[in-house]
Parts: sequence; structure tokens; C-alpha cells
Amino acid sequence: MKKFFRNLWENRTWLLMVLPGTLWFILLAYIPMAGNVIAFKEYTIHPEGFIASIIHSDWVGFDNFKFLFSTSDAWVITRNTILYNLVFILLGLALAVALAILLSQLANKRLAKVYQTGMLFPHFLSWVVVSYFVFSFLSMDKGLFNNILESLGMSGISWYHEPEYWPYILTSMNVWKTVGFSSIIYLAAIAGINRDYYEAAMIDGASKWQQIKHVTLPALMPLMVILTILDIGKIFRADFGLFYQVPRDSGTLYSVTNVIDTYVYRGLMQMGDISMTTAAGLYQSMVGLILVLLTNYIVKRIDKDYALF
Repeated sequence: MKKFFRNLWENRTWLLMVLPGTLWFILLAYIPMAGNVIAFKEYTIHPEGFIASIIHSDWVGFDNFKFLFSTSDAWVITRNTILYNLVFILLGLALAVALAILLSQLANKRLAKVYQTGMLFPHFLSWVVVSYFVFSFLSMDKGLFNNILESLGMSGISWYHEPEYWPYILTSMNVWKTVGFSSIIYLAAIAGINRDYYEAAMIDGASKWQQIKHVTLPALMPLMVILTILDIGKIFRADFGLFYQVPRDSGTLYSVTNVIDTYVYRGLMQMGDISMTTAAGLYQSMVGLILVLLTNYIVKRIDKDYALF
């Protein structure tokens, strides 16, 4: 025990540095986990407060989880959530790495900073704001795209009633909003690569592409694998703002825009059933945890140096 307190005192500076983050996780991540019990109860509001409501609610077991699987929309929302996230992960990874490499090759570093700022800006925009930008392009009456089509003698397109265009629109918007921020992470990793490797490669006559292939990409590979593992853990979660705000909740687009998060939100708004929405969130978290552990195990079996833990 004395050794334990001595270690605490010797490392007091570092412990104080991590204290705010630790308190944040305890208060906003770990303590609220106790509320997951609502997923197994028929939650009813009690006049004595939230805790009393949980205690006095009837236990229903796994009945709330049927909310996601017992309807005809279960297959559609699961398919959309998984396929969109797979495309976002693969395309986002490739474009973020490519963009970071291109920025690192710019000789004019001041110009590179301007590009970085411009690409980072979309990350801080709300999807509500972005949805109005998109509407200004896709509006049936005054949208830029329809004005261009009509000027070319073609008829305008009712974009918010044509599902076949939206997988491409949503993917483009996700890439536009997220790739710039992701590239900054890889750009920082590239900046940390020892320049001696590049100098040795140049002495051996390696071209720029060969330097990227044999020096940059291998150095980035551990980071790429770790971030991909973390992204796989979120494969059952969708960006609510992207799938709800950008299509403007158009009912004719549900076949390609309805995902688990929007489906649960609409269910909550229509039925007000907190237990079912809690069950959906718990289901997404458990599947994400299993996928992270499974993916990390597979990576560890291939090369343990690339594993997350």
C-alpha cells in the first residue's frame, strides 16, 4: 500500500494532466452505462424521478430488441448502415492517405497550410448548414444543377424524389466533410517519419513514387490499420445528420437513406418508446465491441505489431 501511494505521489504531475479526461469519461461515459438496463424494461415515467422510473418499470427481457428485427424495414436499415459505412471506411482511408501524401510533397509549405485550412473547414460545419448548401444545388425550381441541365436543353431532375442518385450524393458529402480532417492525422504521421529513410532511398535512385511505396506507406500502415479497426467498431452506427438532414427526411428516399439511427429516431418521435431506442443503442454498441475485438484478433494473428491491443 505504501508503494502504491508513493507511486501516486511520484507521478502526481502526470495524473493531474489526465484527471480532466478521466472525469469526463467517468461522468459522461461510464456512469450513464447503468441506464442500459432500460433496454430490458418497459420504461414508464414515475413521479419520484428517473431512478424511481427505472426501478418501478416492468422487466420485459429482450422484447425491446424486436423493435429492430420484427418489421419489414429491418433488412433495409441494416443493409444501408453496413454498406454505407463500408464505402465510407474504404474510400475515406484511401483518399485521406492520398491527400496527406500529396500535401507532404508540396514544396511551398505556406501554400500547403492554405490547402489544409480549406480542407479542414467542412469538418466544422453542421449537417444542418450543409443540407441547405445541398438544397441550393438540388432544388427543383432554383437549384444550380437543374439550371445547368435546363440551359443545355435537358429537363430538370426532382432530386429529392429520385432514390438512385442518393448513394452517390451521400458518399460525396461524407467524403467532402471528413477526408480533410482525416488527412491531417496522416500528414502528422508523415511529418514524423525519419528523413534519413528518404535520403537513403534517393541515394539508391528511388523515384518519388518508389519513396512513397517503400517508405511512406509502410510507415503509415500501423496507423491506417488502427484507425480502420476503430472505424469497423462504428459500422453499425450511422451519421444521423448526414442521413436525416441532407435528404431533408424525404419519404421517397427511405429505401436508400434510412439507416438504424434514423429509423430509431423516427420510432422514438412517433411512439415515444425510450426502452426501444435504448435497446437499439445497446445493440449497436455490443456489435461494435464484438467487431473491434474480432478485427483486432485477426490483425494480431497476421502481424501483432499492427494490432490495436
